[in-house]
Amino acid sequence: MRVMIWADMEGMAGIEVWEQVTGGHPQYEEGRRLMTGEVNAAVLGAKAAGADDIIVVDCHGAGGSYSFKSLIPDRLEPGASYVLGYPWLRYIEPLQTGCDACLLVGAHAMAGTASGVLCHTVSSEAWYNARVNETLVGESGLEAAVFGAFDVPVAFVSGDRATCDEVMALLGPKVVTAETKEGLGRFSARTLSHADACDLIEARVREALERHDWPDPWKPAQPITFTVELAAPDHAQAYMGRPGLEIVNARTVIAHGDPTQTFWDIWDNFWYRR
Repeated sequence: MRVMIWADMEGMAGIEVWEQVTGGHPQYEEGRRLMTGEVNAAVLGAKAAGADDIIVVDCHGAGGSYSFKSLIPDRLEPGASYVLGYPWLRYIEPLQTGCDACLLVGAHAMAGTASGVLCHTVSSEAWYNARVNETLVGESGLEAAVFGAFDVPVAFVSGDRATCDEVMALLGPKVVTAETKEGLGRFSARTLSHADACDLIEARVREALERHDWPDPWKPAQPITFTVELAAPDHAQAYMGRPGLEIVNARTVIAHGDPTQTFWDIWDNFWYRR
């Protein structure tokens, strides 16, 4: 069984402020330790469930040289491979060649979620909202849509309560959740201890993979439109002149797919390799 673990940092137990997730801040090292521990727990759960090919992708853009390299290499659980330093939601080789399920660890809620700890969608500074067709999505929804383009389901998600609810609302009750904290606002939470969060994640990942009763891959109806509302007009400049993209107004960009294109085809053009 091949599984991919897509790990972000904001959804980890014990993380509530930007300083814990931003490279260069003293508290960032604390965030790295918490993230590495929860990822290791997910790997242990996947191994216990019989996964023999586990690929972990560091999805956290911490800034500067730490972007997508927050996991601590010498503390990583053996028995998996780790993708570090690769742009977010671009590494698809395992999806292309065959993957049984994807797991989201440390996920966070979409922008504007009142009880979502450190909630945002892609960029807290550049993006406001994102929609696939008419469905409002956060980063977990974007990931699910990319995975669905390759017929791969999301079997598990961990993060705060708002994130778990968000993913279940999109994918249905078959997705297994591990609620590691409850947001009391954007910068506060009632959280499990790190050890308890790791135990919960390990157990729930094992449960999700052993039962094989996963949600269907999320495949939005074609032709697909992808709409992004930007935080400020200057961010639209990055999309000018790109084929298939329409700048509707100062803060709205729409990507129009044709009836044969999957969400990955649209995302590949929109979120281009840099």
